[in-house]
Amino acid sequence: MMENKSSYQRRYSSVAHVGNIAIGGDNPIRIQSMTTTNTNDTEGSVAQAKRIIDAGGELVRLTTQGSREAENMKNISARLKEDGYPQPIVADVHFNAHVADVAAHYCEKVRINPGNYVDPARTFKKLEYTDEEYQAELVRIEERLTPFIAICREHKTAVRIGVNHGSLSDRIMSRYGDTPAGIVESCMEFLRIFKKHDFNDIIISIKASNTVVMVQSVRLLVEAMDKEDMHYPLHLGVTEAGEGEDGRIKSAVGIGALLTEGIGDTIRVSLSEEPECEIPVARKIVDSIEECARLRAEAESSIKDDTITLALDAPDWETFQLKAAMAVGALLIDRKATKLVLSSKTSPTSITSSTSETSETSNTSLTSLADAILQAARIKFTKTEYISCPGCGRTLYNLQETIARIKAATSHLVGLKIGIMGCIVNGPGEMADADYGYVGAGRGKISLYRKKECIEKNIPEEEAVERLLKFIEEDQKQK
Repeated sequence: MMENKSSYQRRYSSVAHVGNIAIGGDNPIRIQSMTTTNTNDTEGSVAQAKRIIDAGGELVRLTTQGSREAENMKNISARLKEDGYPQPIVADVHFNAHVADVAAHYCEKVRINPGNYVDPARTFKKLEYTDEEYQAELVRIEERLTPFIAICREHKTAVRIGVNHGSLSDRIMSRYGDTPAGIVESCMEFLRIFKKHDFNDIIISIKASNTVVMVQSVRLLVEAMDKEDMHYPLHLGVTEAGEGEDGRIKSAVGIGALLTEGIGDTIRVSLSEEPECEIPVARKIVDSIEECARLRAEAESSIKDDTITLALDAPDWETFQLKAAMAVGALLIDRKATKLVLSSKTSPTSITSSTSETSETSNTSLTSLADAILQAARIKFTKTEYISCPGCGRTLYNLQETIARIKAATSHLVGLKIGIMGCIVNGPGEMADADYGYVGAGRGKISLYRKKECIEKNIPEEEAVERLLKFIEEDQKQK
């Protein structure tokens, strides 16, 4: 029997220049992460950026919630370069267009979010816009973007247009709803303005915590860009993927589905862990693309009775998990099958996490992995779903410790979805389909949500976890 070979071919985009690196075209797929430090803390931010770079990160993003943080990017950049770290730094801007103007003077790239660059923050209220009112808003956006584009052109600063499912504007929601079409149009509105002004050092990202929404939206964006003769580099990521094995698997399902189709020029694996921990995972994903494209073709040809059967091998358990998730992610997202059977080409005990495992327990690990991949693809829920962000300088509580406490108390609630978010940028939006949400509302303050409804605001941090658990317990009793 002839070997089943994939038809993998990378989709080459135009090239964007970000400081000393080029993204897109036939350049390597770039790996990046984001600091969790206060951007006003120069020493802490420099130290963490170095750890990211030492781990293999090629770009480092920092939150710039105000002009003070944007100004301090100058000091952070200078310190890094003085110490022999020439990698580009990126400012992450939300809610304040003026901050983007300031950051563009000092950073190699500025990320802006169309959902809150000019439009107000999402309120989940149904608003109506006439065609004239809608067009007037687009004119207002262009008027505000024009000076920003001029600053970026002068300082050779690249731009990332970063759309998040969790922060679509009420204006977009009023016309398109909470859909991939709305996500794509939010991006295209801004792209058309940049193209009109002949500014081309642009990278685009469309992210969601839901892998199905993320993959469908990026595919739709590629189609939309092609129709309008746009071919900008794409940054891939599953936002709020979580931590541990679940975060890795969820990221590999979404990112891998697109990479194995040849889509993607730079990636970030967003884990609720120390940011340098993201880099080795991203490296394994990038290094596995062509093999996983071949495995994807083999897996597709194996589908029978709604079941994918995949045999593969890897040097360690984490790599096995990532490859399995990458190989079948698109097939599951596209519902070409809804069941999955995994096996190892060598002894199962050679790749599972514990050297003391028997063959029986190793097979149980493979079954658990298959279940985790099915959950990541939103097919079958066999455990609690945690939607947790990786944290950044906006996070004003101990995210990792909080996640651990909530997981310890709720991991038995199969199928329940809990969002644990550092701040309000994407918090309420990405938690829209979660049953409960825990969102940082300010220094030492937490707001709690049931679905989209905020049920308690500004609770002292030291009380918030117990209050959340009490709400969940009371609701469970009523079922």
